[in-house]
Amino acid sequence: MIPLRARALEFRGASPASAEVIRVSLSADRPAIIKAQEGFVVGTGPVPEGFAWYLLGSVDDFRRLPIDARAVIAPAQTMFLGQGDVIAVDPLRKAIRVLYRGNSPYNHFLLTERCNNYCLMCSQPPRDVDDSWIVDEVLRAIQLVRRDAVEIGFTGGEPTLLGERFFELVKAAASHLPGTALHILSNGRRFSDGEFAAKLGAIGHHDLMMGIPVYSDLAHLHDHVVQADGAYDETIRGILALKASGVRVEIRVVLQAQTVGRLPHLAQFIARNLLFVDHVALMGLEPTGFARANMESIWCDPVDYAHQLSAAVKTLSGAGIRTSIYNSQLCVVPADIRPHARRSISDWKQTYLPECDGCEAKRECAGFFASVTHGRSRAIRPIVGAS
Repeated sequence: MIPLRARALEFRGASPASAEVIRVSLSADRPAIIKAQEGFVVGTGPVPEGFAWYLLGSVDDFRRLPIDARAVIAPAQTMFLGQGDVIAVDPLRKAIRVLYRGNSPYNHFLLTERCNNYCLMCSQPPRDVDDSWIVDEVLRAIQLVRRDAVEIGFTGGEPTLLGERFFELVKAAASHLPGTALHILSNGRRFSDGEFAAKLGAIGHHDLMMGIPVYSDLAHLHDHVVQADGAYDETIRGILALKASGVRVEIRVVLQAQTVGRLPHLAQFIARNLLFVDHVALMGLEPTGFARANMESIWCDPVDYAHQLSAAVKTLSGAGIRTSIYNSQLCVVPADIRPHARRSISDWKQTYLPECDGCEAKRECAGFFASVTHGRSRAIRPIVGAS
């Protein structure tokens, strides 16, 4: 597990309100105009002048800095920060936050904590707060992301609640990162307004995918899971409007006790009515946030829904729909559908258990969320040979 947020031990040369987004540099040989928007990680070599910030691993490094240099001590961060990473330095909160990691395929920007759903298993519980400042921070970060980035993601909360600023972010991603895929997580409800969907399609992003949850083929069951009456109808209409506007759609299905019994029925519904979607992700629970609070009512051991999962995967893939299994350990996924399992858990929150020692499939396995203190399958075991 990698710490993306850390308390900074000390700031120097910075106003308490001067939170900034900067790119990390390990190289002293940078043009002056570039140095002005970067933070140099101080190592054992000479310390160059001209950088906006200096990132230190020890208080002893202060005496090596240029006069009037702005600097922060952040030992936990400097151990793994790499060239081209993007961070926010925040003297007011005495913290550093890593926004983008150049050597990681898992880069998602949280756009807002507000949401109009209240999902029982939400790993990022919504908060009714004014967090409009986040948009400006992400817009700045996008300008600093490496142009060769393969993919970035937008998540929340519900990003579409940002209204026009949501489109501003998508346009910025398309403009500054013309070769980078964009994956956006949304409950899809706002797109039931066809004009909103059409406006997104009109941006013409070269590689955009909307990830939208559908939890059941029954409207009342989906609405119960998301704790919002009428959400199912809006979500389905949103998916239809997005596809009509030329936007690719991924359906995301979280596997939990209240819905896995009808998983084969949901797969049939998708295959018959939403055959045009571009991907279906069947996702294991992340046991944090609301999920942890509601574990007694939503947890189901994967070995107990293995039959339903297998049937759903075969229905979807048989219909020609690209289908993946996320956040599930290979040893609890039926062998005949393991080729659909992905190593999907972000590296900064991924871990493995002692029971995984000696597993020959470990490098291909999603592993566990580092937050997993509840909800471990009774069938976790190392895969050896043909098992």
